[in-house]
Amino acid sequence: MGLLSASLTDIGLKRSKNQDSIYSSNEEGLFIVADGMGGHAGGETASNLAVKTIPKYLNENQSQSPNEVSSNSVKKANQVILELGNKMPELKGMGTTVVQVYFKGPFAYVSNLGDSRSYLINKNQVYQITRDHSLIQEKINLNIYTREQAAADPNKNVLVRTCGLEENVDVDVFTYKVRRNDIFVLCSDGLHSKVSDSDILHIVNKNIPDPKKADEKALHQTVVALVAQANANGGNDNISVILIVAQ
Repeated sequence: MGLLSASLTDIGLKRSKNQDSIYSSNEEGLFIVADGMGGHAGGETASNLAVKTIPKYLNENQSQSPNEVSSNSVKKANQVILELGNKMPELKGMGTTVVQVYFKGPFAYVSNLGDSRSYLINKNQVYQITRDHSLIQEKINLNIYTREQAAADPNKNVLVRTCGLEENVDVDVFTYKVRRNDIFVLCSDGLHSKVSDSDILHIVNKNIPDPKKADEKALHQTVVALVAQANANGGNDNISVILIVAQ
């Protein structure tokens, strides 16, 4: 089974710099979105360290099971970011979200920290694979809010788990058996906070009506359209998207 992908990161309309970083490799079967946070250059540094550390760790530790190496690669990034922040006062407190998909054999191993997301689109349905590590998600889990009510919460951007802020982190890893024509969307909250799940599905289906016939041009048009919609809806944050089609 082959992989076709396209990716795009955009500063948005309100931010002075882009603190998101992305990594995309069809050959390695590895795709990462990291959304940095921290004053000065902290967020940009943290997200960049994540997308550099994770592929290196994965490539050097192929003897581990895919599930283990997916989790441990994010933990390694956490360690590297934390150590640099402790050495450099101007970077202390920096961190980043991480969402990654690692394709190995017939499976996709999806891991995350924070509120960057992975979606699966199949047969005109969209499913959120990851679960946000945010205060608002905790309230949803406790049935305090519905997802619609949560959108108005002033603390909706408060994260309860991130990469680079604590010594020990609990990384979620989801295992999914990939089928031909599956479409994966990885994104920072600059996309999903401005474009609803149903609109993400609509834009993907409009540009890729038949995944088995999709080509690089169609995928590129899709990520451009997704970013454009986030900007049209306000563009309050940096926006990063990776689109992967299993063919």
